Amino acid sequence: MATKVVVLGAGYAGAGAIQQLEGELDNADITWVSDTDYHLVLHESHRVIRDPRVKDKITLPIHDIKSPSTRFVQDTVTGVDTDDRSVELESGDDIDYDYLLVALGSKTAYYGIPGMAENSLTLKGLDDALEIHDAVKEAAKTASRNDPAKVVVGGAGLSGIQSAGEIAEYRDKHRAPIDIYLVEALDEIMPGQDPELQGTVKKYLLEKDINVLTGDPITEATEDEIQFDEGEPLEYDVFVWTGGVTGRDAMDDCDLDNQHNRVTTEANFQTSDERVFAIGDCAIVDQDENPAPPTAQAAWQAAEVVGENIARSIRGQPLATWTYDDKGTVISIGDDAVAHGVKTAGVEFPVSTFNSHPAKFLKKMIAARWIADVGSWNRAVKAWDAL
Repeated sequence: MATKVVVLGAGYAGAGAIQQLEGELDNADITWVSDTDYHLVLHESHRVIRDPRVKDKITLPIHDIKSPSTRFVQDTVTGVDTDDRSVELESGDDIDYDYLLVALGSKTAYYGIPGMAENSLTLKGLDDALEIHDAVKEAAKTASRNDPAKVVVGGAGLSGIQSAGEIAEYRDKHRAPIDIYLVEALDEIMPGQDPELQGTVKKYLLEKDINVLTGDPITEATEDEIQFDEGEPLEYDVFVWTGGVTGRDAMDDCDLDNQHNRVTTEANFQTSDERVFAIGDCAIVDQDENPAPPTAQAAWQAAEVVGENIARSIRGQPLATWTYDDKGTVISIGDDAVAHGVKTAGVEFPVSTFNSHPAKFLKKMIAARWIADVGSWNRAVKAWDAL
């Protein structure tokens, strides 16, 4: 009987791993489970905030990614029973497995801040981006130059900065009366990043008339204002929270070692159950001093190895150890972009931080390359103008 391999999730980790598994396993019965019938190029989802038409360029149908022999099930995962080796689905149609790859991604973390979950919008999927667009558009309708709409983005990491940049482009394109605030609890935007990168990105944010508020944590969110530890409350019409990630509810009662509902794994992606592997945002992958970051870049790299390791496990062979290779940061701020610490073929660019057209081209190329890898170059070319 063929070995049953089940993959959960259609994000970067899941989509990349499916193709690796198909290439590694000749006689396996592969099933792919996702709550959407498409793969979203998530690190470009902020573009939809400005223009919803972009959604068709940054989504790839599942059936354009997988081979005909791989079975696809569109359903929501509600749990994993490692004793029975089964995946529990919302429909009630559970799926048995011999080997399981968990690549469910993450959900937004609210850190116990009162009112945050109830009163903020998030950016974890296509529907979220469309909802932010609609909320910003609606708020602008009833605003005026004397009483502009206030849009607040909480969290000044990649997602928060890119979201604020798209809202600014929407404001400028439509000449909408909107004030934009980017709020970060720590002293600097992009916490933990190189000061040169932080300074360059902040310069672009300020040039785009985005108010940057740092060094004062949010302590509560009501339906019309956010409150701070020290500063005065800030009223808002639209509040977007991008402050952190945690594991999906489906893993709540799963008997796997985890931290904050994110499954912990060795550097070979094997969990506390030798038949279960995990990659992407849903996993904390051991990398000695620090785990791999919950980024698209890390998920892409992991997907290239996990398929091989599942095949090795089936064959009883030693597993390969994965080491994350940080190839730099490229971030868009509306129509502008900044790149830092970029490496090609293991060699870092001679200029550590650069912007303008080279950074914009590189940002486009990264997204286009991914679309080509999981889809086709024809689809990547068609998406180019939207990236």
